[in-house]
Amino acid sequence: MSKLLYVQASPRKGRSKSIQVADAFAAAYRESHPGDTLEVMDLFAADLPAFDGPAVTAKYVILHGEKHTTEQRRIWDGVEKVIAHFKSADKYLFAAPMWNFGIPWRLKQYLDILIQPGYTFRATENGSEGLVKDKPVMTVYARGGEYPEGTDAAALDMQKSYFELALRFIGFEKIHSIIVEPTLAGPEKTDIALKKALKEAAQSAADF
Repeated sequence: MSKLLYVQASPRKGRSKSIQVADAFAAAYRESHPGDTLEVMDLFAADLPAFDGPAVTAKYVILHGEKHTTEQRRIWDGVEKVIAHFKSADKYLFAAPMWNFGIPWRLKQYLDILIQPGYTFRATENGSEGLVKDKPVMTVYARGGEYPEGTDAAALDMQKSYFELALRFIGFEKIHSIIVEPTLAGPEKTDIALKKALKEAAQSAADF
């Protein structure tokens, strides 16, 4: 039995095209994997620790094996708890809209918590090595414009390119994606893009 962690990175809920398509993927996954468990994590409702000055200080003091305070231990325990929860999953599903050509700030905050040396990657003689291995991930991206690969517009896509760079850095190799675009080009184009993505989601869930 596997655990699928479904991370929602949009606060728009049912109005979010990325969540609509990811929900369709999750529903199809439940049907084709009845013995698996599915956990939904809403990043805009989750109690994520702030990765601020005190957290950075706690990180370096503790990871360097230096004497630390009770408060620093408490802060770092909160970071470790988020990382452990993430790594407890066997498969991952993300719903990620494009915000200002990149990803929403809560998803960036989540990555900043997760990407820690000794937990999700380590340094080796040959460079960094990701530690989250042999786990598939599906990300549904939604964007108002169109950024097809091989075009000038693709250079503006710092959503998919950055997020998948981060995933590869911590060890993911089985990276899959569904793109909903454009969502701000009028009802007709949006409807066509959404229907195409929903069909793709339903078809790809069975073998995930």
